[in-house]
Amino acid sequence: MQKMLQLLGDRRAMLQEEGKSQRGFTLVELLVVVIIIGILAGIAIPVFLNQRESAWRAEVESDLKNAALAAETYSVQKGGSYDGLTLDKLVEQGFETNVAGTGYLTVVETDSNFTIVAKHPDLGGDTLKYDSNAGGLQEWVEATTPPTTPSN
Repeated sequence: MQKMLQLLGDRRAMLQEEGKSQRGFTLVELLVVVIIIGILAGIAIPVFLNQRESAWRAEVESDLKNAALAAETYSVQKGGSYDGLTLDKLVEQGFETNVAGTGYLTVVETDSNFTIVAKHPDLGGDTLKYDSNAGGLQEWVEATTPPTTPSN
């Protein structure tokens, strides 16, 4: 019994010594980790936001190409004329938009060509145009902010 108590006492002393050598992280180590996480977040957040904007732009481009295909189908049924082409006529030809809401697409037609202008509500007014006369998708037009007059 005495020998067993001695072994338990020795084991307890050994565990206490091991416990003293196991300490937590220092303040400097924690600060380094926080700084690294901050740097990674500073890089990742803008990249993520740019990916969202790229997805919105791709959505608009896809919708414009699909709308143009529906417009061409409409023209074939009208003997090559785009006269009377509207957004409702595009929907009748099977066009479905990916973006919810109204005012997203604007259709302008003449007898021999058409133009469709689209803007995504999350892109702040940037627009993209599909011009059948100019050969398809045009360049993005960024929304401009009108100058503000200084207050007196």
